[in-house]
Amino acid sequence: MSLSVASAGKPGPAKARARTHAAPAEVKFGALRDFLGFNLRLAQDASFRAFARHAGQKGIRPGRFAAMMVLRDNPGISQSALGRAIARDKSSITPVLQDLQRRGLVKRHPSARDRRSVTLTLTAAGQAALDDLIVHARAHDRKLDRIVAGAKPEFLATLRKIVAELR
Repeated sequence: MSLSVASAGKPGPAKARARTHAAPAEVKFGALRDFLGFNLRLAQDASFRAFARHAGQKGIRPGRFAAMMVLRDNPGISQSALGRAIARDKSSITPVLQDLQRRGLVKRHPSARDRRSVTLTLTAAGQAALDDLIVHARAHDRKLDRIVAGAKPEFLATLRKIVAELR
């Protein structure tokens, strides 16, 4: 696809918008197409974008959903344990929790056992938001089930094996 430039040498606003939304030229991936890690990343990204599009709660992306699910099932979990459970390091779990706390979905409490640590729980608003998200997550998972068809148990086993062996 060829984009023209306005006669003054600079694109006008409409042309600038068109360029940013234009379909990219066909990209050659070469050997990258056969790398499992690359394809896992593309599949994860596609899944996360589809979930976010249909979840209905602006900004509650799959990572936040995962954090909320773990908090629901482990009230009082420490921030570091939550980070380990959902494969987030301190630098990435902290902003997630700050966002959820700012939204009133999560509450932090000083740990009774370790003054250097905090424990986490969902608020009533967090539980209500999670209940809504679970409906969307189940619908999203049904779409993924259709894609992998009858191979879901084997597919999950393979994904879990990758996680276990590469940790």
